[in-house]
Amino acid sequence: MDADKRRQLRDAFGAFMTGVTVVTSVDKHNKPIGFTANSFSSVSLDPALLLVSIDKRSANLDNFTQCSHFAINILSEQQKETSNIFAQRIDDRFALIDWRWSDAGVPLIDHSSAWFDCALHQVVDAGDHAILIGRVEQFESNATAGLGYYRGAYFTPYQNTESLITSPTVVVSALIEFDGQAVMVKQADGGYALPSCEVGERSVSETLDLLMNQLEIGANPGFVYSIYDDRLRHKQHIVFPVCLADRVRQHDARYAPRRMVQARPPGGNAD
Repeated sequence: MDADKRRQLRDAFGAFMTGVTVVTSVDKHNKPIGFTANSFSSVSLDPALLLVSIDKRSANLDNFTQCSHFAINILSEQQKETSNIFAQRIDDRFALIDWRWSDAGVPLIDHSSAWFDCALHQVVDAGDHAILIGRVEQFESNATAGLGYYRGAYFTPYQNTESLITSPTVVVSALIEFDGQAVMVKQADGGYALPSCEVGERSVSETLDLLMNQLEIGANPGFVYSIYDDRLRHKQHIVFPVCLADRVRQHDARYAPRRMVQARPPGGNAD
């Protein structure tokens, strides 16, 4: 597969929303090690198994594939910086966070949404990655929202799966399909943009309802279409696809159909 196809495949994989974890263990000198990963999944309840994958280019590949135990730390919505620390090459990552030892002797990250202390059950060869299957020996889950990752950007669920909230500068937009085109709103400068509304102190779902009421076009929003950061303006955009219940009023000059263009949001991957 050439480089362009690899990039396209990576972008396609990024369309799947995941949580963010830090996988931890110790090296042969009993020094704590860890890496950020969103390639985590539960496997079985009986026996209790989970999995995570590690890149074969990782300097800690041997340590994780030959260890006796490792831990999965599901990061909470306040732990973006922890995710970034373990995704970079830093000499002593653990000096920058709060953590403790588990009963099995692996690092557990404080304030995580949940953690799983696992015995290494199996290592599966999988192309350019190795899959670590762990047998859960101890775990703990806290009543905190987990940190999410989607198309190269973080997002944080707010209390339930219907609302997403990040900062006062989060913007909700509606991608309204109409006859193969997208409905755009005329701007003050004469250009057009997706119908949008800043969240402010409202939840995302409340803001979306407000936006639909403002548009007055009888539309039904669906699930999240895209989440991306506008780093220049320090805003995060959450775009929802919307199905029209009625035809757009052709006489209303505020709206106009434009050709639909699917842009790739900026950002990288977490693992």
